[in-house]
Amino acid sequence: MDKYGPRLTGIMGSFILMLAALSLKFAAKYAESWFDGYLMGYSLLALGSPFVFISCFQLANSFPKNSGLILALLTGAFDASSSLFLGYRVFYFNHKKVSLSTFFSWYLIAPAFILLCQVFIMPHSSYKTVETLAKIAETAIDETGKPLDDDLLLPEDTRSDNSEEVTPYIGQHSETSALLSEFRDGRRVSVASARSSTKSVYEQQAEERLVHKSGGVFGILHGYTAKEQMKTTWFVLMTVYTAIQMLRINYFVATIKAQEAYLYGDEDTAIAINHVFDIALPLGGIIAIPFIGLILDNLTTLTVLTILTSVSVFVGAMGLLSWLPGTYAGVLIFVVYRPFYYTAVSDFCAKVFGFETFGTVYGSIIAFSGFCNILQQPLDKLTKSYLQGNPFIVNASLTGITLVLGIAIVLFVKSQELQILRKNLELEADLAENLDIPT
Repeated sequence: MDKYGPRLTGIMGSFILMLAALSLKFAAKYAESWFDGYLMGYSLLALGSPFVFISCFQLANSFPKNSGLILALLTGAFDASSSLFLGYRVFYFNHKKVSLSTFFSWYLIAPAFILLCQVFIMPHSSYKTVETLAKIAETAIDETGKPLDDDLLLPEDTRSDNSEEVTPYIGQHSETSALLSEFRDGRRVSVASARSSTKSVYEQQAEERLVHKSGGVFGILHGYTAKEQMKTTWFVLMTVYTAIQMLRINYFVATIKAQEAYLYGDEDTAIAINHVFDIALPLGGIIAIPFIGLILDNLTTLTVLTILTSVSVFVGAMGLLSWLPGTYAGVLIFVVYRPFYYTAVSDFCAKVFGFETFGTVYGSIIAFSGFCNILQQPLDKLTKSYLQGNPFIVNASLTGITLVLGIAIVLFVKSQELQILRKNLELEADLAENLDIPT
């Protein structure tokens, strides 16, 4: 996409989805042959969807002042897209007049619609990389260095693109390089800021606000290469934490009906819970959008991670109980937690690792986590073949690992915040001493 643009990417996605629909349409016809149309169709759906989804990020460019909202709406629409298949399933079991082959014949409208949109409607050239979009959404500063909101502009007599006119943010530190600073005209400037002399005064002010709002962790690894960043504890902890969370989320989505059937010993109860879950899952992504924005915009990174861990452990605990109110509470919180978690991970990567390496670092975390989802199959086999369908051990183990990793990452971030604060106090003392100012 970075090389050829989102238009070609979206067109490729539409053709892959078309092949997926055709494979599923004719799957039953060739069921006795060597060709497994169901497996091929599912695989092509999984492959083509990201082509379409990620290429739509460019829509944020068409509404620059609301780019963060547009990206959130796209994520919500992505979560809600499963409602199409839910609707078909409900219709099929109630009427049984539309076969799978017929459904996917109609589904061919989707890739055709995507293709027409990419050719005739979607912008052809207004493309920014995912890294640039992440920066716009995080700082509300466009690629020219100006705020998207005119209300954030400085008074006329203070407008300037000179990065030395405003004290830049501080707190640049990593495990491999200590925080260094220098003085310019009586003002403290971090090395990372000094390297970024092309930053506008608005960018620096936006980053200062983000440092404060994030609790000090914003920019802590900005300016380092992706390779250097991926060697840090920040990256390792977040990668392992994300992998476990993604495994738990997808395992729960795939096995909820079987889990509830065992816990309650009643197929009808399991079907009723699964029905609520199917409806709530796509709605959760839409309902959660405004709350996700409020949480990420107003709470520190440490607080967000604490909430993520607490909610995840609560959902896991409710999944261990055969108590109907607890089960429904866990399901309803889970469908809101799911989009919140994925958004929080990208927000964490933007704040901690920066925008220049965002695509590589965030992509690596998600790719590794996706690879670990292969463990779903052995976990399911373990439950059904060796535990007689009892999901308690698997769920309890995943919840326990989540708790341990959550505490580890929260304590680590807290220690880094204290380290940043201590170094900043030392810098202030040095500044006061050099300028002969009483502390």
